Amino acid sequence: MASRPEYSTRQLFNFAKDSYLERTSRPIYALIFLLPFIVFYEMGTVLSNTDALAMTQDRVVAFIWLQSFLDKYLGLGSRFAWVAPPLAVIVILIGLQLASRKQWHFGLADFGPMTIECMLLAVPLIVLSLFLSGPARPQRDMVRPGYGAMPGEVLPTCSLLSERSPPVTEPAPKSRDARSGTLLANIVTGIGAGIYEELIFRLVLMCALMLVLQDLMGLSQKGSVILSVLVSAALFSAHHHIIFVNGQLALSSPFSWPEFSFRTIAGVYFAVLFAIRGFGITAGTHAFYDIIATMVNLLFFGQ
Repeated sequence: MASRPEYSTRQLFNFAKDSYLERTSRPIYALIFLLPFIVFYEMGTVLSNTDALAMTQDRVVAFIWLQSFLDKYLGLGSRFAWVAPPLAVIVILIGLQLASRKQWHFGLADFGPMTIECMLLAVPLIVLSLFLSGPARPQRDMVRPGYGAMPGEVLPTCSLLSERSPPVTEPAPKSRDARSGTLLANIVTGIGAGIYEELIFRLVLMCALMLVLQDLMGLSQKGSVILSVLVSAALFSAHHHIIFVNGQLALSSPFSWPEFSFRTIAGVYFAVLFAIRGFGITAGTHAFYDIIATMVNLLFFGQ
């Protein structure tokens, strides 16, 4: 009897044992690599006190989804709800490490090259974003906890780009401290998007699609992979325009074909990266894309 193909969280390529590519694709490496990002995001959103950083109390939508799911099925009160999503990421990665039966040891010397790799992998998306839609668009959406979303209402987002129409009155110039606070707030939320959007749209959604398409519908592994990549990318892109929070749909940002096309391509890019390099590098690349986009917009576009 032929053995069933393994897909799920495995990468498409089997790298040489204990090589850099094989080591850094392990879930334990993803956990250790992303742990500082998780802590930084939580500290930035929970412990911030300045007015500018108060914006970071607006949570990434994918974080809210995970928080609501855990609250519903685990019965966590609001007092502990904020810590549930990061703990879920840690538990999931530990579970994947156990299931993978890969070695648990890790070398701290690998995390520097991983950081450089993520930064380099983010550059093609920055170039593509500038080519398709002008200033680089950070790949995240946000919603403020406790806000209801009425049909047609626009929920708070963290777009770093100014509206195309000029304001009626000239806003007062921001102080250096305010600009620094806003910059840090945008970096914090970009890191959160890198972790939680990749968790939802790549790790969870793609694996679920593979199970449905290959196990339940009987499609080939190749066809299932292609469809999973395309569906997850399209939903990732649509999520930046229409979001579902508190049981209701809400408009996040006006629809634009260049922006939708770019985010779909970005979704495909992240999906392929996830299939080849694993969750850690993919989430890191997404986070560094948002960080670099923030800096590019500030330095070259004044936004």
